[in-house]
Amino acid sequence: MAKIVIVEDEVAIAEMYRFKLEHAGHQVRSAHNGQDGLALAQAFRPDLILLDLMMPKMSGEEMLKQLRATDWGKDIKVVILTNITEDTNTARLSDLKIERYIVKANYTPSQVAEIIPQVLTEKAK
Repeated sequence: MAKIVIVEDEVAIAEMYRFKLEHAGHQVRSAHNGQDGLALAQAFRPDLILLDLMMPKMSGEEMLKQLRATDWGKDIKVVILTNITEDTNTARLSDLKIERYIVKANYTPSQVAEIIPQVLTEKAK
């Protein structure tokens, strides 16, 4: 299965997604801020990153900008997983190549886990 990094500052939420994704057979690592998430992505080289936007030390948006500026991170699939409505961020994030924008309040962890195989098999945008 896939290698997935979860970058989420709320530990309980990160663990909930980690449990669901590991149960589905994925290899999962997590970080709780953008700075650690970027370092983890560089070391782990995931197939997919689930990325929150509002985090300490480095926001998800800043992490994504820095990820996309690297040769190793420019093609990693990224799903934004946040409680900030899409309208607020669509224009700013459009150039950073994301696969999905998921508002956490609208999806259960099981629903997010069901979306992952679809995202992994989609061709790059």
